[in-house]
Amino acid sequence: MTDDATWIDEEFVDEDWYGRDLSGETYRSCTFREVDLTEAESRGAFFESCEFDNCRLNASTHTDTAFVACQLRRTSLFGATLDGCKLTGTMFVECTLRPLTVRAGQWRSVLLRGAQLGGLDLDGVDLQEADLQEADLTGASLLRCDLSRSSLRSARLDEADLRGANLQAADLAFATMRGTTLDLAGAVALAEAQGAVVGVAPE
Repeated sequence: MTDDATWIDEEFVDEDWYGRDLSGETYRSCTFREVDLTEAESRGAFFESCEFDNCRLNASTHTDTAFVACQLRRTSLFGATLDGCKLTGTMFVECTLRPLTVRAGQWRSVLLRGAQLGGLDLDGVDLQEADLQEADLTGASLLRCDLSRSSLRSARLDEADLRGANLQAADLAFATMRGTTLDLAGAVALAEAQGAVVGVAPE
């Protein structure tokens, strides 16, 4: 610990932080193991290169908080809210992510491989270069998401809404898209991802 609001290389094990206010606090290279953060709140907090293992963030609320290059394993965010949060380079492994309230935010290069994200509202989230391979996004709303250069290989996008989403250079190989809603730009991107050459008919 370096001051009243910054912790570096600390380990927190089996702590009860129920309802704790983390606003403005900074954690770098810290480990949280079996920490109960149910109904915790944070505004403008900063977590960098932290590990969360078997933690509970159920019904917690995070506004303009950053989780940069963090690892969350077997951690529950049931009923949590992420409002304008930055999750760049963060990894989720075997986490509970439904139900989850998300309001925009930057999730670039996030790893959500195989995650259960069905039915979530991810409108406007920046998911550039995200790893969503084999993720279940059935019925999810991805309106105006930036999915450029993301990997959606073998993802389930059935009944998802991708209108206004940027799919430039996204890997959609083997993704299922039954009943998926696309706008014209999305349909073109999908066709090109499947190897089609999109052009105008000669007059």
